Amino acid sequence: MPEPSSPSPLRNPDLLGIYCNDHLAAATGGIELVSRMLGQHRGTPHEGKLEELLGELREERSVLRSSMAALGFPVRQYKQVASWVGEKIARLKLNGHLLSRSPLSDLVEFEFIATAVLAKRCGFETLRVIAAADARLDAALLDRMIAQADKQHNWLADVRREVAARTFGGDPGPAAEAAGS
Repeated sequence: MPEPSSPSPLRNPDLLGIYCNDHLAAATGGIELVSRMLGQHRGTPHEGKLEELLGELREERSVLRSSMAALGFPVRQYKQVASWVGEKIARLKLNGHLLSRSPLSDLVEFEFIATAVLAKRCGFETLRVIAAADARLDAALLDRMIAQADKQHNWLADVRREVAARTFGGDPGPAAEAAGS
């Protein structure tokens, strides 16, 4: 007589599937945004780091997809499409310039992607918590994704301050100094 299969260590797997699909959709939107930002920053000091960020975001999306597959969660394509369309619609935001790019656009984009990186980090932290109880997830890989998000956010925080100073004036200083750390 076969032994009964052990129950999954996951609670609320349906909710986790939704959560992962939402993070995957956000990853798609982030890749679209950074691709557009890269086009705006060709030939600037930010080009190389944006290219690096774009490659890392693609890798992270792949890690999220493989984690979902390991847990048996399907990718909900409609969420991917909605995120892609949403990023395109966000380009129409009011930024004080009707027909041209506003200096405010750079600041808003760097702020948005910095915030998105923090949210992505939270998603990887959640998967890391699950990995402690579910061997289907690669804990070491998730640890690397969390560290990568920290590195990305540190760079983005400094750039965001630089862009804010360029746009409005003032001394950007390092983000760590501004936070009093």
